Amino acid sequence: MIGGGIIAVVVLAAVFAPVLAPSDPEEMEMSLRLKGPSWAHPMGTDQFGRDLFTRILYGARVSLSVALIAVALSVAIGVTIGLVSGYYGGLIDLLSQRLVDIFLAFPVLLLAIALVAALGPSPRNVVLALGLVGWTGYTRLVRVDVMALKNREFVQAARVSGASDARVIVRHILPNVLSPVLVLATLGIGYAIVAESGLSFLGLGVQPPKASWGWTVAFGTKFLRNAPHLSTFPGLAIMVTVLGCNLLGDGLRDVLDPRSRRR
Repeated sequence: MIGGGIIAVVVLAAVFAPVLAPSDPEEMEMSLRLKGPSWAHPMGTDQFGRDLFTRILYGARVSLSVALIAVALSVAIGVTIGLVSGYYGGLIDLLSQRLVDIFLAFPVLLLAIALVAALGPSPRNVVLALGLVGWTGYTRLVRVDVMALKNREFVQAARVSGASDARVIVRHILPNVLSPVLVLATLGIGYAIVAESGLSFLGLGVQPPKASWGWTVAFGTKFLRNAPHLSTFPGLAIMVTVLGCNLLGDGLRDVLDPRSRRR
């Protein structure tokens, strides 16, 4: 519940950023550059005199949207391959699992960096890169569950009744593998936020002047001595959001797992 509360606050802050923000995220005032927290600017200002609180609110929009779309893409790819691989087995299963092994042979973040560097820095390419490198965990999870389910009585009864393979997979097997996928996806959102921030930190994600948590932290490293707030507050935003995702994922696992459910 604490994790869900944190995520709810972050989502609401991102949705209502235009209402909550005290100024425009790209409005510069050089006379106010690198000012510390004050009543007018609760989190201080950056090197261009822009309100840091506003930048963090709008940066939440970028981080959440990139993470959600990237995880959705990973889930779509991973679940589809896992369902087909686990249900049919044989050569299809062999080829799909060797493809998984190839992807797992590379560090995920380094592979994402290589893809973004090849495609060009932009939020769309960050989503594509994170989505294409994050599907392997979902495939293996779903495959194992499908292999355990496909010989169960209710699946055999569906086959005997004349249901096609597609109907058996979608109507009878898929609903029974969604719970662990939901837990893994919740945890994956936190990892995607960290990855997007890391890519933006390296200059491969969101490009200025658009607000980004990772980009703000990167700029703040140049002013750590005289303006530590510039890196501290966006860093805290990343930490708290990812912590919320992890707590929510752990809670969902306990709720959705019958062995962990309280009587």
